[in-house]
Amino acid sequence: MSSLFPALSSPAAERPALRFGPRSLTYAGLAAASGALAGRLRGAGRVAVWATPELETAVAVTGALLAGVAAVPLNPKSGERELAHILADSAPSLLLAAPGAELPASAGDLPLLEVDAYATGTVPEDTYDDEDPALVVYTSGTTGPPKGAVLPRRALATTLDALADAWQWTGDDVLTHALPLFHVHGLVLGVLGPLRRGGEVRHLGRFAPEGAARALESGATMLFGVPTMYHRLAEALPGDPGLAKALAGARLLVSGSAALPVHDHERIAAATGRRVLERYGMTETLMNTSVRADGEARPGTVGVPLPGVELRLVEDDGTEVTARDGESVGEIQVRGPNLFTGYLNRPDATAAAFTADGWFRTGDVAVREADGYVRIVGRKATDLIKSGGYKIGAGEIENALLELDSVREAAVTGEPDPDLGERVVAWVVPTDPEVPPSLEELASHVAGRLAPNKRPRVLRLLSALPRNDMGKVMKRSLGTGS
Repeated sequence: MSSLFPALSSPAAERPALRFGPRSLTYAGLAAASGALAGRLRGAGRVAVWATPELETAVAVTGALLAGVAAVPLNPKSGERELAHILADSAPSLLLAAPGAELPASAGDLPLLEVDAYATGTVPEDTYDDEDPALVVYTSGTTGPPKGAVLPRRALATTLDALADAWQWTGDDVLTHALPLFHVHGLVLGVLGPLRRGGEVRHLGRFAPEGAARALESGATMLFGVPTMYHRLAEALPGDPGLAKALAGARLLVSGSAALPVHDHERIAAATGRRVLERYGMTETLMNTSVRADGEARPGTVGVPLPGVELRLVEDDGTEVTARDGESVGEIQVRGPNLFTGYLNRPDATAAAFTADGWFRTGDVAVREADGYVRIVGRKATDLIKSGGYKIGAGEIENALLELDSVREAAVTGEPDPDLGERVVAWVVPTDPEVPPSLEELASHVAGRLAPNKRPRVLRLLSALPRNDMGKVMKRSLGTGS
C-alpha cells in the first residue's frame, strides 16, 4: 500500500506539522524524530504509548506506524485495574512515554523507552500490507473489561481519505483541538488526519473557549470537539463577540463522539452564522457517516454514509428497515474497508459483533430521512425505549427537553412499567436548582413538540449528569431509581 504519511518524505519538509503549546515540529523534524524511533522499534511487536497530550505521543504513534508496529494508546487517567487488564491483554514489548512521565505501578514491569521528539533519523520505506495492525484501541467496557479493537492500516487510510473527500480537507488546513490522544477522535482524526493530508495540528492542551478563539484567530481553519466543548462555546458566545468572530472565521466546525444537542447547534449558528457539522463513528468502525462540507448541516443528523461505507438499518429479527421517513427505527449495521479486523484475543466477541454476511452490529439505533441523512436516536441497550407498542429514541426527547430555559442538562432512559412495558424517565439538571421544572411542564412540552406517547412519565432531578472523559452521559450509572 502507499505510505500513510506521504508528507514526511515530501519536498515541503519545512512546513509546520505539530504544535503542542510552545513546542512544535516541522515535517522535517517529525520525519527525523519518528524515523529515528522507527529504527529502534522494528520487529518490536505491539508497543504501548502513554498518550499524554504532548509532542512525544504524536512522535511515538507515528514512529510505530513507520516501523510497522501496532501501537496501543493508553489513557493516563486509567485506574490501576483497567490499566493492568489492558497491559496483560495486549502484551506490549515496550512502553513509549515522554521523558519524565509519571507512570503507575502497574506499568512498572514493562521496559520503558523514552521518546526523543528531537532525535534525528530517516523515514524507512513503507512495505507493509493493508491488513497489518496499526492500532489496538480499547473500548470502554460497559458489560465487562475493555476489549482491544485491532485497527488495520487500511482502516486508517480509507477513513481519513473519505473524510478528506467529505470535508474538502487539504494540506492547507490547520486543525485545532483539545481532544485526548487515547481515543480515535483525538488520535486518528485529530493527529493522524492532518499528518496524512500534509497539514498542521495545533493541540490546545486543556479546552477553553478563549484558547479555541486564539487558535482560530491565528490561522487555524478547522476545530474538532465533543458536545461538552461546543456547549461551553455556546454558553460563552453571548458575552464574547471576539469568540463569535473567531468561530465565524473557521472553515469547518466538527463535533463528534456523542450527539450535539440541537439547542447548542442553534445557539452557535445564531451567534456566528456557522453550522457545526456532525459525523458518526465508533472505535471498531472509525468513521461511518458525516455531514459533508458542501452539504446541509442539518442539526440532529450525522449526514450520509462516507465513500466506501455501506449502511443499513435492521429490526430485532434482522429484517431491513427500508423506509426513509424519519420515523422508522432500526439498528445501524455497517460494512466497508473502515472496519476493524476483530477484538484482540476475543474471537467470541468478534464473531458476535458481525452478521453472517459481514455486517458489523453497531448497537446504535437510528432513522433515515428521505434524502438518506441519518439521525441517531441512541444506543440500542440504553436509548431505545419500547413503550405502549412504540419504539422511542431517547435522543429526540433529550433535544426537546433542552429547548426549555429551565433545563440545563437532560438525559432520558426507560424503566419497567406494568402497563406500557417501559415508561419514559427524564433525568434533568435544572438551570436554577431553586426553581426546577415540573414533570407537567416537561411532559406538556414534549407532547406538543413530538408526540404524546413520547412524553416523560417520571422526572428525576440531579445536580450533574455522570459523564465519561469524552463527554458522553453514562446512562448505566443513572440506574432506574425508585
